[in-house]
Amino acid sequence: MQSNGSGAAGLGGVKHVVIILSGKGGVGKSTVAAQVALTLASMGKKTGLLDVDLCGPSAVRVLGLEGKEVMQSSQGWVPVYADASQNLAVLSIAFLLKSTEDAVVWRGPKKNSMIKQYCPLPRAFAVRFLQDVMWGELDYLIIDTPPGTSDEQISTIEFLKASGVNLDGGLIVTTPQAVSVADVRKEISFCRKLEVPVLGVVENMSGFVCPCCEE
Repeated sequence: MQSNGSGAAGLGGVKHVVIILSGKGGVGKSTVAAQVALTLASMGKKTGLLDVDLCGPSAVRVLGLEGKEVMQSSQGWVPVYADASQNLAVLSIAFLLKSTEDAVVWRGPKKNSMIKQYCPLPRAFAVRFLQDVMWGELDYLIIDTPPGTSDEQISTIEFLKASGVNLDGGLIVTTPQAVSVADVRKEISFCRKLEVPVLGVVENMSGFVCPCCEE
């Protein structure tokens, strides 16, 4: 689909970038990422939400954007806007899937490429995810990454640094379970190795009480 959208592609107009991380899946990372983006947008901040969890994209469903399509203009890809005021721009591979039931099965090099390029070519699926998308002027770009310390996180962080983008840091999401908390230490170590500041740790569902055992 084509669009006559205005503005330049790339990250040149992005002021702040925050990466959302987690040591394991199922801790509500994508929900936290969406809530952060929605909160910033509700404050009048121009916000982008980029879902680079290529094998388990959740942002589209969390924000109720199923059925929407990304558009292409002569300047690059146009993200989907989640609100009428266009304060929240969203991009996810889920927009390219025919069905929410479709599985994405890719090996490392193809995943890395997708984060950078966002076009269906081998070794081209990831600088354009960041570089050739018309993000325009953004106050914040929130990047929802897959759990763990895999190709997507490394490729994203390395590209951001190489591009001279202001990477403010990472926000780590966990739950109260001991196994999940232990994985936080790995994420902190990962951030230190890549010299990414840790902005904080969100203990999601910390106030949840089991209706069966009341634990």
